[in-house]
Amino acid sequence: MDRDRILLTPGPLTTTLRTKLAMLKDWGSWDSDFIAVTASVRQRLLDIVHGHDSHVVVPLQGSGTFSVEAAVATVVPRDGHVLVLDNGAYCKRAAKLTEMMGRRASTMAFAEDEPVSAAALEARLKAVASITHVVLIHCETGTGVANPLAEVAAVCEKHGKGLIIDAMSSFAALPIDARSMRFDALVAASGKCLEGVPGMGFVFLRRAILDACAGNSLSLAMDLHDQHAYMTKTGQWRFTPPTHVLVALSEAITQFVEEGGQPARLARYVENCRTLVDGMAGLGFKPFLKPEVQAPIIVTFHAPAHPNYEFRRFYEGAKSHGFVLYPGKLTQVETFRVGCIGAIGPNEMRQAVAAVGDTLREMGIPSGAPAL
Repeated sequence: MDRDRILLTPGPLTTTLRTKLAMLKDWGSWDSDFIAVTASVRQRLLDIVHGHDSHVVVPLQGSGTFSVEAAVATVVPRDGHVLVLDNGAYCKRAAKLTEMMGRRASTMAFAEDEPVSAAALEARLKAVASITHVVLIHCETGTGVANPLAEVAAVCEKHGKGLIIDAMSSFAALPIDARSMRFDALVAASGKCLEGVPGMGFVFLRRAILDACAGNSLSLAMDLHDQHAYMTKTGQWRFTPPTHVLVALSEAITQFVEEGGQPARLARYVENCRTLVDGMAGLGFKPFLKPEVQAPIIVTFHAPAHPNYEFRRFYEGAKSHGFVLYPGKLTQVETFRVGCIGAIGPNEMRQAVAAVGDTLREMGIPSGAPAL
């Protein structure tokens, strides 16, 4: 095995040895070889969403949230009105960053254990004419719920509204096809389902809106229109790029294609998720979400009801057995999360379940059953 502890988190993820080794060379950011890697990565990202005819892709330094903020700032005019469909923590973050950039933001609240509703969105768009753009989190990583992207996109197109998709935890795993759905911007990152390392995001921008994006951004570093224009002219990044992150992503995309692309990656993650949920059920654990709304990306489990349970001890116990879990993101009930993504398969998921079982025994907890 080419790794240390296995990361069962929504990112950073466990990566392959090939991806790690890609980072052992230094690159000059203006060098023709690095410019060629940048161009290749951009083209292959467009391949994944079949977006060559309809979209451009603009990479950006920083975490995925940097790119979400950049997308909103670039796409939404300063007098725009953004509606965020809110069924979790990352939806709330999108609303907050929209407001902090001086755009008008409204939220439409849904239960954390349910997908957002395209029908409810349509009713809101009919009732509030000032809304110009809708923000959708495709997979709300706070719980793991999958939101209905195609249905939301259809409603936005019908009513002539711009759609900004945070596909951070879904891109390259869940199907997204630019030929069959319209979106103004779609945001993802290097360290998620492509199984690269963290440090850069990228935004797909619809060609038809590009010219209208000029001058929207209040930020120099996060102006995607300017970044795209400069890359088109020179092939280079405007500011120092994350060179090692980009070449690692290039290698990760090569492995993604070798595996069979999005359908194959989704199939592996689905098997990981099934193995995890079935194994944890054998220990008494109950998932927070119903199976029909659970994306195979990250699973939220209710915490055990036993008085000996304390997340920090539970976390350290699992870590001592080689697996890194993730804290819960809910405020009403105590939970923890286990990721199903990264360079791992069902064998690692079975080992993770065994590690959780060993940790429970060490903590004197006979069952993971929650207080429900």
